[in-house]
Amino acid sequence: MAIKQDLRRGCGLTVGLGVVGERWTMLVIRELLIGPARFTALLENMPGIGPNLLSDRLRTLTAHGVVEQVGIPGEGRAMRYQLTGLGEQLRQPLLGLARWGLGFLSDDDRGGTTRAEWGFLAVQSMVSREAVPEVDDTYQFRVDEQDFTIEVRDGRVRFTRGAVTEPDLTVECDAETFIRVGARLTSPAEVIASGAVRVSGDPMAAVRCIRMLGLD
Repeated sequence: MAIKQDLRRGCGLTVGLGVVGERWTMLVIRELLIGPARFTALLENMPGIGPNLLSDRLRTLTAHGVVEQVGIPGEGRAMRYQLTGLGEQLRQPLLGLARWGLGFLSDDDRGGTTRAEWGFLAVQSMVSREAVPEVDDTYQFRVDEQDFTIEVRDGRVRFTRGAVTEPDLTVECDAETFIRVGARLTSPAEVIASGAVRVSGDPMAAVRCIRMLGLD
């Protein structure tokens, strides 16, 4: 994706958009923010892109040092794509854009495909750094039978896939409900009362988690 030299001068936004500003490119990065993925998995999770277009976008991102191919241990020549250190620098800007975009969701958007991983990305985008608890906490989310964990340690927040042994708080729900809460189409109190969300663990940890996610 070439960027005209006269447009490059003095504007980092123009240069950045020249690399990642196309819709499908952004969605490729979204998938890799979730974690490394094979070509076939990327193709499956982005209906409509087509193999040729996906190859083109991956080639562009690789050429700019945003994405790299790495081997899969124990699987011979099998390869998968992952973000480089440069690509990881896009996490906070894109999560900020995702958080902003949640405000445009409405009940009319219901019924489409929603994945648990998208819900977890939505949660990451919702974290308010000013409201991160001063105590260490572990929050486990089970979304559509997939486990995700948020760990707060020494004022820092870490996101991982998978369950933990003794979380301070466990939240269970489906991906659509997860995203509806994030988009403020419903409140935590409403979905807990309806049974759409099931919460267990330390009640004060629940208060701290809700506050950190800006849902209080």
